[in-house]
Amino acid sequence: MSDEAKAAPALPPPAVMSRSVVALGVVALICTLALPQVSNAYVTEVATTALLYVVLCLGLNIVVGYAGLLDLGYAAFFAVGAYTTGILTAEFGFNFWLTIPVAMVAACIAGIIIGTPTLRLRSDYLAIVTLGFGEIVRIIARNLDITGGASGLVGIERPVLFGFRLFQVQHFYYAFLVLALITIFVCLSVERSRIGRAWLYVRYDEDAAAGIGINRVSVKLQAYMMGAVIASVAGCLYAAKMTAISPESFTFAQSLIILLGVVLGGMGRIPGVILGAVLVALLPEVLRGAGTYRPLVTAVALLAIMLFRPSGLWPDKRV
Repeated sequence: MSDEAKAAPALPPPAVMSRSVVALGVVALICTLALPQVSNAYVTEVATTALLYVVLCLGLNIVVGYAGLLDLGYAAFFAVGAYTTGILTAEFGFNFWLTIPVAMVAACIAGIIIGTPTLRLRSDYLAIVTLGFGEIVRIIARNLDITGGASGLVGIERPVLFGFRLFQVQHFYYAFLVLALITIFVCLSVERSRIGRAWLYVRYDEDAAAGIGINRVSVKLQAYMMGAVIASVAGCLYAAKMTAISPESFTFAQSLIILLGVVLGGMGRIPGVILGAVLVALLPEVLRGAGTYRPLVTAVALLAIMLFRPSGLWPDKRV
């Protein structure tokens, strides 16, 4: 055995959810299913936004929480999915469901294009490159005629499922809920897989991972592509819900909000990421009564949380 392999740290075991966490998840799922039936349209709309952020934060958690890659341009993949669905349905008359696999392929290609030459970088350099990629995608969307330019794209088709067209806020609430549950299942499965353990090695010690034969670039690229696919599917459903999209929905600020949800909840821990995603979606609405002071109050609240819980509200306990 080589000296590098002997020096490699013990691989942290996959996180195992306790019975209390599982019970809490079941209760939360029951409450989530019943929410549209006992609340008004406004509450359901906010909850739908929270579910969207759950999907996006779980996708970014694969990149940041599992593989340890700081991505500041994650909204770019969200935009790829939204614009793929928007262009194919509004300009070419595609069925909505057929646009999803096309968007997934487009996100994979975008991930390969940006990831292959840049994932050898680390830390700040990688963050700067991903930030630039996010801005490039937004600027391209703002300047192309086929994307609707600065005014955006309108006339996006609403999905039809078994002859029933989704158009009410409750319909999209349940659609995003199903997408969130699928994303949670995928993340749990991947976390316990061989590639998930490889991601943890790369996150905790890249040099040790290379010493035991892990191809760091390949492993990072797989994480990057999987996160991109999840964001693109969320973008498809978002475009169908809104029926109109513009470049202003995919700015650097959007990427920061998604990253904030991951860090706030606890990187690498699925329940924590879900909690963080819900908080970043609900906190601005809860503080709406603060008026013009809402951004200040939100910032102070987030700073207080990060000062007293620097690892997140529900952190990963693996050392």
